[in-house]
Amino acid sequence: MFTIGEVAEKLGISTHTLRYYEKENIIIPVRDASGDRRYDDSHLKWLQFVIKLKETQMPIAQIKRYASLVLEGEHTTQERLNLLEEHRNSIKQQIRTLQAADEMLEHKITAYKVFMTK
Repeated sequence: MFTIGEVAEKLGISTHTLRYYEKENIIIPVRDASGDRRYDDSHLKWLQFVIKLKETQMPIAQIKRYASLVLEGEHTTQERLNLLEEHRNSIKQQIRTLQAADEMLEHKITAYKVFMTK
C-alpha cells in the first residue's frame, strides 16, 4: 500500500490532483485505521489510465462518466466501450491535425534553410 505522497511522486502528479480525483469519484482510495488514504497497485494502474486520458484531452466530465460506469459494474461494458471508441476517434483526428501542422512547418523550415544557404 502506498500513501498519497508516494503515489503522487510515482505518477508525477500532485497530491491536490489525487484529492480532486477522489472528490470527483474518479478514484476511491482505501482508508486505514487512522483515516489516511492508501493506494494499492490496482489504484496505480487505474490512475495511469486516467492520466493518459487527460493527456489525450479527454474532458474531466467524460473521465468521471467512465469511472462511474466502471463502478456500476459489468452491465456497463458496452457504454464504456462506446465512450473509449469515441475518444480514440478524437485522438485520431488530433493526430491528423498535428501531422498536417507538422508538414506545413517542415515546408516552412525547409524554405528558410534553403533561403539562408543562398
